[in-house]
Amino acid sequence: MNVFARAALAAGALAVCAPALAQAQDRLDFADIFSLEMAADPRIAPDGSRVVYQRRSNDIMTDQTVSALWLVDYDGSDHRPLVAGEGNHTSPRWSPDGASIAFVTSHENKTRLMMVDVASGRTAPLATLPTGAGNLSWSPDGAWLAYTAFVPGQGTQVDIGLPAKPPGAEWAEPALVDETVMYEFDGVGEIRDGAQQVFVISSQGGAPRQLTELEPGNVSGLEWSPDGAEIFFSFGGNQALNFDFGQSNIHAVPARGGETRQVTDFNGPEGAPDLSPDGETLAYLGYENVRTSNQDNRLFLMDLDTGERRQLLSDLDRGIDQAVWDASGDGLWIRYDDRGETVLAFVTTGGRLTELTDRLGGTTFGRPYTSGSFSVSDNGRYTATIGAPADLSNVGVGRRRGDVEVITDLNGDVLGQRDLARIEEITWESPADGREIQGWIAYPPGFDETRDYPLILEIHGGPHTAYGPQFSGEVQLFAAAGYVVLYTNPRGSTSYGEEFSNLIDKAYPGQDVDDLLSGVDAVVARGFVDEDRLFVTGGSGGGVLTAEIIGNDHRFAAAAVAKPVINWTSFVLAADIGPMIWPYWFGELPWENPEIYWERSPLSHVGDVETPTLVLVGAEDRRTPVFESEQYYNALQIRGIESRLVRIPGAFHGIADSRPSRLLQKVGHILAWFEEHDPGAEE
Repeated sequence: MNVFARAALAAGALAVCAPALAQAQDRLDFADIFSLEMAADPRIAPDGSRVVYQRRSNDIMTDQTVSALWLVDYDGSDHRPLVAGEGNHTSPRWSPDGASIAFVTSHENKTRLMMVDVASGRTAPLATLPTGAGNLSWSPDGAWLAYTAFVPGQGTQVDIGLPAKPPGAEWAEPALVDETVMYEFDGVGEIRDGAQQVFVISSQGGAPRQLTELEPGNVSGLEWSPDGAEIFFSFGGNQALNFDFGQSNIHAVPARGGETRQVTDFNGPEGAPDLSPDGETLAYLGYENVRTSNQDNRLFLMDLDTGERRQLLSDLDRGIDQAVWDASGDGLWIRYDDRGETVLAFVTTGGRLTELTDRLGGTTFGRPYTSGSFSVSDNGRYTATIGAPADLSNVGVGRRRGDVEVITDLNGDVLGQRDLARIEEITWESPADGREIQGWIAYPPGFDETRDYPLILEIHGGPHTAYGPQFSGEVQLFAAAGYVVLYTNPRGSTSYGEEFSNLIDKAYPGQDVDDLLSGVDAVVARGFVDEDRLFVTGGSGGGVLTAEIIGNDHRFAAAAVAKPVINWTSFVLAADIGPMIWPYWFGELPWENPEIYWERSPLSHVGDVETPTLVLVGAEDRRTPVFESEQYYNALQIRGIESRLVRIPGAFHGIADSRPSRLLQKVGHILAWFEEHDPGAEE
C-alpha cells in the first residue's frame, strides 16, 4: 500500500493511505483542494455596472479558508482585487450611490467594520467590534449602517459562600451556571450569557448606537423602510417561544431609537423581511407551523396598513429560500430548489412565475449540496453564484430576459487541467411504494464500461436537505481513487415538495433505506459494478442511514459512519438542538414513549451488524455529540466487529467545512478504510 505524499502532506495536513489517488497525475488529488477557489455572496452595484464578491480560497500554509473582495464589471472586464491582505474580508454591501462598499474584516480575533472607496481603493475603519457583526444594511440615504452584534450579559450569579480570593492568587475558573436548555451550540461551543442586538453607526464613522434590548434569541434580516425611519428584522428562537426554531416574528425599531414593535404574529416563523419600494407591502418567508419534521418556506405579502397578508405562489410546491423586491415594485426575485437544482426566478405581484436559470450553486467545497445566492440592481440586472458539476461557483450576471452569463473562471488553472468524474443523473422506482427517486452517478476518470468497478454509496445529511449535480471535492476525490460514486436524494430530501420530504415525518430512519438500497441495485444492474466491492458512507443524517443500513443489510464490504445519531434518547436530551427537535420528529418525550425512540435508533440494530465499520466524528461536535459515535464504536468493539474510531481534533459538526485539511482527513480515512477491506484491491 503506497502512502500518498504531496504538498498537503508536506504541510502536515494529512497522513493517511490513499494509494489509488496516485495512479494518474491528471486526476484531482488531495493537494488540489488547497488550490480551489469559489465566488460567494456576489453583490451587484445599484446601477448594475459592477459586481463585488467574496473570492474564497484555501491557504495551504495556514490551513484556513480565506476571503478577499474582488470587483468585476458586468461585462466581465476589469476583474481585480479590491480588498485583500491579512484577515477575512466578508459581507460587502454597496452604498446607495455606488461610490463606497462597507464590509467586515476579521483578523487575529478582532473584527472591524470597514469602508472602501471604489474609485480609489482606499479603505478606512468605521469601528472595532469586539463581538463581531452581522446582517449589514445601508440606510436608503447612505448616512447610516445597521448591523447586529452580540452584547455580553452578566451571567447567572450564585452566591455559594466562597471566601474572597487573595491578591495574586490563581484559582480555577468559576463554574459555568445555566438555567435554560440553550447553553451550547455547534460551531460555537459554550454560549456566553448575552444577546444579539441591533446597532446603527454613521457611515462617516463614530460610536455605534444600540437600538434594541432583546432577550437572547435569533436576530436576522435587517431591512430599512424606504423612508429610513424604521429597521425591520426577524426575531425568534427565544425563551418566550420555548427556544422553538419554528416560531419567530418580524419586529421593527425606530432608526433614531425608541420602542421596538412587533409587526407579525402568525403561527410559525416569519423571516427574511423585505419592503416594497413604496414601503406599503412587507414581503417575508414563513409557513403555518403544523409541527411536521419539515415545512417549506412560503412567500407572503402583508399590507402594513391593514395587517392583512396573502400567499404568493401558493401552487408552487417548493420551499423558497430568498425573495427580493424589484425596484419597479411589480414583482420579486426569488430563489428555490427544484429536484436537486437551485433556481433563480421572477414572480409578479399577480403570481406569474418566470424561471431565469437553474444553475445556481457551487458554494460548498465538500459535498454536492444545493446552494447559492443572488442580488439585484436598481435597473433590473442580477448577479448570482453559478456552479457546475465540474466547477465551484463563479460570478454570473443576467437580466429578467435572456440567459445567465458566467463572467469569471476561478478554477480554470486547476480543474481545467484535471480529468474529473463525469456526473450523470439517474432515476429509479423505490420498492417501498413505487415512487421515483433521483440520484447522480460520478464515473471515475477514464471510465471503461467493460470493467467492474467498486462502488461507494454516499448519503447526504439533514435529512431535510438535497444533493444536486454540483461540484463536490469529496465525491471527486472518491472517483479519482477509482470508485463509481452514487449519491442520491431519498425520501425526506427537500426540493421535491413537502409531501415527499415528510414521508419520513415521525418515521426516520425508515423507507428511505429502501430508496437507497434500490438505487445501488439500479447502478449494479448496469453491469459495470462488482457486487463484492460495495461500500457505504454518509455524515450526520447520512451517518444515521449508514448505521441503519448495515444493521439491516450485509451486502457492503465496509462502511464509514460519520458523525451519526445512534441513540435518539441521548440525542434529544443532550445535543445542542435536541430539546427543540423532539416535538417535530417524535411528538412525544422519551419517558412518555421510550419504545419509539429505541426502535428508530440505529443502536437497536447493532447486534445484527457484520460489516467492518469506521466511525468518524469531530472531537468538538455538539450537533451529533461525540458520545453518539462512541456509543456505536464501543458496541461494535464489544461485539467483536472490526471497527475503528476516528476523532478529528478541534472540529465541530461541519468537519469538512471548518479547515481544508479536515476535509482531506475525512476523505483520506474513509478511503484508507475501504482500501483495507476491499476484497478486489490489488496487493
